[in-house]
Amino acid sequence: MSQPQRVMDNKTVATVFYETADLMEIKGEDSFRIRSYRRAAEAIEALGQPIAELISDQKALLAIPGIGKSMCGHLQQLFTDGKLKLHAELLEKYHPSMLELLKIQGLGPKTIALIWDAYKTSDLAGVEELARAGKLRTLPRMGEKAEQKILKGIEEYRRISGRFHLDAADETAQKIIEHLSGTPGVDKITPAGSLRRGRETIGDLDLLVTGKACTNGKQHDALVAKILAFPGILEVLVQGENKVSFKLRSGMQVDVRLLPPESFGAAMQYFTGSKSHNVTLRQRALKMGFTLNEYGLTTLKGEKRVAGKTEEEIYAKLGLDLIPPEMRENCGEIDLAAGHKLPQLVTQKDIQGDVHMHTVETDGRNTIEELAEAATQRGYKYIAITDHSKNLAFANGLDDKRAEAHIQRIRKVAGHAGGIKIFAGIEVDILADGKLDLSDEVLAQMDVVIASVHSYFQQPPEQMTERLLAALENKHVSILGHPTGRLLLRRDAYQFNMDAILNAAAKNKVAMEHNAYPDRLDLCDIHLRMARERGVKIVINTDSHHVSHMEKIRFGILQARRAWLTKKDVLNTLPAGQFAKAMKKEW
Repeated sequence: MSQPQRVMDNKTVATVFYETADLMEIKGEDSFRIRSYRRAAEAIEALGQPIAELISDQKALLAIPGIGKSMCGHLQQLFTDGKLKLHAELLEKYHPSMLELLKIQGLGPKTIALIWDAYKTSDLAGVEELARAGKLRTLPRMGEKAEQKILKGIEEYRRISGRFHLDAADETAQKIIEHLSGTPGVDKITPAGSLRRGRETIGDLDLLVTGKACTNGKQHDALVAKILAFPGILEVLVQGENKVSFKLRSGMQVDVRLLPPESFGAAMQYFTGSKSHNVTLRQRALKMGFTLNEYGLTTLKGEKRVAGKTEEEIYAKLGLDLIPPEMRENCGEIDLAAGHKLPQLVTQKDIQGDVHMHTVETDGRNTIEELAEAATQRGYKYIAITDHSKNLAFANGLDDKRAEAHIQRIRKVAGHAGGIKIFAGIEVDILADGKLDLSDEVLAQMDVVIASVHSYFQQPPEQMTERLLAALENKHVSILGHPTGRLLLRRDAYQFNMDAILNAAAKNKVAMEHNAYPDRLDLCDIHLRMARERGVKIVINTDSHHVSHMEKIRFGILQARRAWLTKKDVLNTLPAGQFAKAMKKEW
């Protein structure tokens, strides 16, 4: 007898299909079948609505690109039985630990299959032991260099494990907030900690709950029970009067703190600021005759409570303007707040357009028209279509001829796009020698040229620096895309001289991109600040491959605010006409 349908979000469903494809590749299955699972996973991940809403409508499922009759059956099986039979069988054969191996740089499915066939080893510790014993280098297509790369990959994985992308933490926080909303006696549920500060990756997730239920007996017990009923809890770590902590199946630890209303502001301040920021703030409080902790601001002997209900009143009592959460890292923000000199940080409302997005012409999932419509709904005044160039063959990149034809298509759509301006652009590849993979004649026709590195990441720093400098010298390049090439929790930035690149960018009036997609967040806040100090302008983009990706801009805004960027530092806060001039170096 089948189990009742269980609700799974798109990311969970896509993960099952991705894992199935990976495990099939380890097994050596037919490459066409493997690709079909990956295509289905990509389609589900990019879908603009929950797949659960379509699961009973076979016609709607079949209308999704990448979902045929076979995949439709697999989806329905997954929702009906709570598992995909093939996925479960492969996990039983190879063990779930093999999926962890796939996260190690240098360990792809074929290498893992090779290790399994030779040693029947499927876990991280076992592979590490084999590598340290010099046994991996004896396998076909391996060697000492590959073996050392695997060891380095394992070391790096251990260093970053337990961290989560910003959007994953935000999504979890929103689900918990939704779960607890409407609980009797609960007034507010608010994320704090590194999520509220906008750190690029998150460890533990902090949530603050305030209201009568936090202190009232029966309501308190009901609230705790409600918290522990949240789906996906793997282990309860703490179940106390003021705090409930648990670990989710994803590995993320969540700390929920229960607070009386009069302490909410003090707790928000305490659990948001970095350790260094909070220490400096407490020292300031002591000098002024106060004690500051998570419960409130009081006189030194605790005789009188002077603030605690809101953050504003705490900072005000300490003679400070309210410091934005993203700035609370003890980098001089307290002195600025004392002198009433805090910068007016850039906000999402300041953004006029998104100028890095891909269409169905290359590896995007939407048409020019669909992207323009979604951008219009977001209130944008302009967008730029920047599909890939030919060097990215796997993304169906454009050669000169197709690029010129694409420009004409974009201009045609722009002619009847209503109130939104559509710029014709390209994300052109920076080749290994620093040349661009489209002709200057074609680039000259573009409104926006983003130059990006997508290959040869292991070049020595001097060579990579020269490569980037050569690209910046091209008179048609207006933006350097995702400048360090990093993929958070997956791939380190390639190495180059950032000072030299920023100086060249300032000289050539090339803007640096902050790629807001949470897997990248590239440039980081430190490099964004370096750019600002050198007068280099920033463009905040989402690198959207689907209309649903446009909302990721908010994660880029967080990083810009962490770097203390203002509206004048960010080019896509400009009106369309001024932005167009900036892309032609007129700024």
